[in-house]
Amino acid sequence: MPETSPAPRSSVFRALIREVGKFGTVGAISFAVDLTIFNILLQGGLETLLAKTISTVIATTVAFTGNRFWTWRHRSHDHMARQYTMFFVLNAIGLGIGLACLAISHYGLGQIWPALQSPLADNISGQLIGTAVGTLFRFWSYRRFVFRATSSTTEGTTGQRGEPRAATVARPSAVRDSA
Repeated sequence: MPETSPAPRSSVFRALIREVGKFGTVGAISFAVDLTIFNILLQGGLETLLAKTISTVIATTVAFTGNRFWTWRHRSHDHMARQYTMFFVLNAIGLGIGLACLAISHYGLGQIWPALQSPLADNISGQLIGTAVGTLFRFWSYRRFVFRATSSTTEGTTGQRGEPRAATVARPSAVRDSA
């Protein structure tokens, strides 16, 4: 059956770019919080993985607030407890990705090459590599499982001021995950 009024692909693409930009801004602020707290805890003598865990939990709270009330404010928000719980569960998986990168570098490869046990190497493996891979997972999973599109809106179609408008036909979106 033909669609009644398909949204132009450029409109969907612009909406996705705007969403990625907001997610990136929230992520950059959360990253700064994470980086600052991680290094303060390291300088305070805390063990590397514990310092990373604490800094990530604090940064996650900042990220949830920004994503819920800004990045995906146009999406369903009727089950706050479920969203909050799911956000933290998925973030824990993202944390595991970051911790795995840090542990491989610090404890695995660091046994072979001690330079990889330095604070600089820990920041590169945990903060840059681990955070980058974890961020890709987080964007996909938050969008897919936490801040889901409502049935009354179509992803990427918005009114003049960025508010979602009602969709006439539920149809697959080019930016929606297929899994």
